[in-house]
Amino acid sequence: MTPELQEAGAAALARWREKQAVDGSSGGRSASFGRLVQGHEPDFAHGVALYLDDITVSFDGFKALNALSLAVNVGELRCIIGPNGAGKTTMMDVITGKTRPDLGTASFGANIDLLRLRENDIAQIGIGRKFQKPTVYEQLSVFENLELALAADRRVRASLFSRLTGTQLDRIGEVMTLIHLAPEAQRTAGLLSHGQKQWLEIGMLLMQDPKLLLLDEPVAGMTDEETERTAELFLSLEGQHSLVVVEHDMKFVDQLTEGWKKVTVLHEGRVLAEGTLAEVQANEQVVEVYLGR
Repeated sequence: MTPELQEAGAAALARWREKQAVDGSSGGRSASFGRLVQGHEPDFAHGVALYLDDITVSFDGFKALNALSLAVNVGELRCIIGPNGAGKTTMMDVITGKTRPDLGTASFGANIDLLRLRENDIAQIGIGRKFQKPTVYEQLSVFENLELALAADRRVRASLFSRLTGTQLDRIGEVMTLIHLAPEAQRTAGLLSHGQKQWLEIGMLLMQDPKLLLLDEPVAGMTDEETERTAELFLSLEGQHSLVVVEHDMKFVDQLTEGWKKVTVLHEGRVLAEGTLAEVQANEQVVEVYLGR
C-alpha cells in the first residue's frame, strides 16, 4: 500500500474502533512521507516501462544484487523466478525506493530516475507493489477497503468526510467484479479466505490505477481454483498495466506465460537466463541451481 493509503486507513480504522469502544493501534508497515515534484509523468514513448542497469546492492559485504540489468516493456507481463536468496525481493525494494543501491541506475519510462525519489513519490507516479502477505484492513468491509484506495485526495479529512461520485462508485463496482469479490462487497475483510484477501489487496492497488504492478508470490497459499482465477485476472490486466510477477509455482508461471512470453531467472543477484519457460527449464545452469533434475 502507499503511505497515503496507510494514513487514511489508519484514520478510518481508528474511527471504527471508537465506535466499537476498543483500544489499540492500527498497525501496518512504517513509511516515510514527502511531496512529489510536479511534472513527474513517465514517458513511455520508447515502449519501455522499467529499466534497471548494473544495479548492485551489498549488505555487510554480501551482494544481494550484483550488476543486475533488466528491462520490462509497457504492457508486458514478466515472470521472475529463481532460488531463495537470488535477489528477487531486493530488486523490488530498489524499484519501490525501500532500498538504495550502491551502484547502477533505475528508470521508470524514459525520463524518471527512481533512485532520486522516495517511496511515497514512487507510489504516486504509478508503481504499485503487493507483498507476499496480504495487508488489508480486516475490520472494514471489502467495499470500504476499495473506497480507501481510490486514487484521489486521500488526506485523512478527505477520506473520512468525502462523498463518492457516481464515477467512483462505478469504478469500485468494476474492480470488485474484476477481482471476483462483488458478492462479498459488504463482508468484513477479516472473514475472507486467504485467496480472497490476496485479490482484495490487488484490487486496492488497481483502484490507484498503477502503470506498473509488482507482485511478490501472489498465489502462495491459494487453492488450485483460486490460483487459476488469479492467472485469469493477471492476463486480463496485461496490456493495460505492466506486471512483474515473482513466483515459485511453475504451473502458475506456465499459465501466465502461455508458452511464448519471456521469463527471467535470477541467481546470486543477477540474470542467469531469459527466454520462454520451456527454454529456461532446458537451461543446464537453471536446472542445476534452481529446478533440479
